[in-house]
Amino acid sequence: MNALAPVAIPCCCPGAERLPAGREVEVARAFKALADPTRVAIVNRLGAPEVCVCDLTCDFALSQPTISHHLKVLREAGIIDARHEGTRAYYRLVPEAIGALAAVLGARAA
Repeated sequence: MNALAPVAIPCCCPGAERLPAGREVEVARAFKALADPTRVAIVNRLGAPEVCVCDLTCDFALSQPTISHHLKVLREAGIIDARHEGTRAYYRLVPEAIGALAAVLGARAA
């Protein structure tokens, strides 16, 4: 084998599939929601099936209204969803939203 043989280097081959038409705005809104370190940390914490809002309030050195604001931004961006049971709210990731964000980055959701 010749050590100086040319190696085929792919050129102009995008790593991710093209987004469906009109989806750019929706995905940009989700990334904008994640442009805050606290929201990234909340999404990271929501790796469990569901997390009670009271657990999130205890996990962060922030007031309950501040946590609620961050959760609202993430809900409006479609990244998380909530289930209410009595006076408690339980939050979880929306797998399709996380998968779409991963796909934009050229990764495949687990």
